[in-house]
Order: sequence, then structure tokens, then C-alpha cells
Amino acid sequence: MDELRTFPATLRALIASTPGANIRTRASDGTFALVEQVWHLADLEVEGYGVRLARILDEDDPLLPDFRGDVIAEERRYLELELEPALERFASARAANLERLASLTAAQWQRTGRQEGVGPVTVARVVEMMREHDAGHTVEIHGLLQ
Repeated sequence: MDELRTFPATLRALIASTPGANIRTRASDGTFALVEQVWHLADLEVEGYGVRLARILDEDDPLLPDFRGDVIAEERRYLELELEPALERFASARAANLERLASLTAAQWQRTGRQEGVGPVTVARVVEMMREHDAGHTVEIHGLLQ
């Protein structure tokens, strides 16, 4: 949980460590540009993880739709947006998700849903997926900033 809690600040520090970085340049392999990375993290935290956690906790074995990050990035034109609002949205949404998780009982951590393209997931597995996703984007962002 500590990794999840500190990631928004880590992300902000990583970006601040490379002043003047072009936030709108994609990697040569087409990976999201920095501004797209952060908006993706922010929207996924709200509309992906936040919704998944709420539905698993409030419904019996809900079907959880995939979060189509590439499609959403294009539709919302992330490349044209500003970076700071994305950093703020991500930090706020992550804090809200962690607050909700902190209040769960042991039984609630084992509640399940079925995620499209993944299969059965527990609340605990969703949290693991959040951590894995953060780690993947950290690698991509390091690559963009070098």
C-alpha cells in the first residue's frame, strides 16, 4: 500500500527532475507521450480502479468492463491537454481509493467481480493490478525522460 500511496508524489518528482522535457512527444515505439501517460493514469484511477472497487464492494460478482486506455486517450485528445490538472486528478483519485481500501474488512478484500479480458478478480487482486500498472508506467516515463 505504501507504493500506491507514494506513487503520485514519485510521479510528480520524476517529472520535475527533467525540466524542459517535451510532454507531447511520443516514444519512437508509439508509447504515450508524458502528458498522455499522466492523463491515462488519472482517468484509469477514477473510471477504472475506482469504479471496479466500488462495484465489487457494492454488487455481487459484477461484470467489470475493460478500460480502453488507447481509445479514451484518442477520444479525449490527451495529447492536447495540460499536465498539471492530470497530476492533480490522479493524486486526488488515488487518495480517495486508498481511503476506501483502508476501511475494508478482511472479508471485503476477498469480494469478487469478473473483469473483461482478465476474468475473476478480488479487491486484493485489483490492488495488485494498480501496483503493477504504476510500475509499468514508471518504466515508460523513465524512457520518455531520458
